[in-house]
Amino acid sequence: MSFLSETLSRVKPSPTIAMTAKAAELKAAGRDVIGLSAGEPDFDTPQNIKDAAVAAIAAGKTKYTAPDGIPELKQAVCAKMKRDHGLDYTPAQVSVGTGGKQTLYNALMATLNEGDEVVIPAPYWVSYPDMVLLAGGTPVIAETSLQTNFKLTADQLEAAITPKTKWFIFNSPSNPTGAGYSRAELKELTDVLMRHPHVWVMTDDMYEHLAYDGFEFCTPAQVEPGLYERTLTCNGVSKAYAMTGWRIGYAAGPEKLIAAMRKVQSQSTSNPCSVSQWAAVEALNGTQAFLAPNNEKFVRRRDLVVSMLSEIEGISCPVPEGAFYVYPSIAGLIGKTTPSGKVIETDEDFATALLEEADVAVVFGAAFGLSPNFRVSYATSDTALEEACRRIQTFCAALT
Repeated sequence: MSFLSETLSRVKPSPTIAMTAKAAELKAAGRDVIGLSAGEPDFDTPQNIKDAAVAAIAAGKTKYTAPDGIPELKQAVCAKMKRDHGLDYTPAQVSVGTGGKQTLYNALMATLNEGDEVVIPAPYWVSYPDMVLLAGGTPVIAETSLQTNFKLTADQLEAAITPKTKWFIFNSPSNPTGAGYSRAELKELTDVLMRHPHVWVMTDDMYEHLAYDGFEFCTPAQVEPGLYERTLTCNGVSKAYAMTGWRIGYAAGPEKLIAAMRKVQSQSTSNPCSVSQWAAVEALNGTQAFLAPNNEKFVRRRDLVVSMLSEIEGISCPVPEGAFYVYPSIAGLIGKTTPSGKVIETDEDFATALLEEADVAVVFGAAFGLSPNFRVSYATSDTALEEACRRIQTFCAALT
């Protein structure tokens, strides 16, 4: 009999972390590897946020806090939800966790029973299906396509819902595609959900501030107030505020759900880092002036990557509305052979060969549930992106 849990055998380690680790190993061995696999801004945390953390340390705010967050941060989340989305929440409806991932995980652990289904559009963030499996649920994958810019249609959502469906997980702008749903597109989905009152909505809004070309972000409960009582709106400070290592995420939703999530967290990690919580208070309440110039840099980088990858025969690269990823299709490269003699049969073969033969780290599409594609994170310098794309161009041109 195995010592390890049977549940653990159903999940896999994060492929994005695995690819980043492999790239780091090659770099340590002296290879000039350019990493485009990690979903992490290269910007430093804004100074006012760092100053707030230092002030918290100086003031001795380094003790345990309430398991799911200090009152000041919960109030800041309430103010943000009202300011940005016109949604009213009380602190009792807010949960603060150790990163956005924990709030999602807590909600699934608190609600899923064996046989419960969770609809997840593909391509998806790698952790969604595995978190559902860990919580005892069944992921139901609804595949999108390049033709719809990787956006789920109302008909696809309708077809995926069954009497066993408990959650619909939604992410816009998306990791890994950067696709953002307009208000009209989102309204089509919420209309479907209104016809299925047993389905709850878990919306991952982590990239809301990273929106480009006039794209206006909106969240499901904002578009359809009728969903307010069965929507968990999840977010965090990791991406837009360049605070990945601070590990603060939050969620707002019905009080009974938040109480259940608090119970899970109180018996697992307990409170998030106290100093990080005070830094997050400043992130949400303080100046937002740095967001626009940061986004200008992201747009420039996005346009550089899309332009250079689109020049490659066999690759199709749609222009994303937000986040800091592109998700090109390599359908035209499948079956070709690399200079070292390896046949590219899958997008994993492509990503592996690209790393080994061209020293560029990307993540293969199968990790996100939709192939044949690969994900590029353009949250790095213009110089590195230009050189990486040049290497990808050279690598692809040498395929036969």
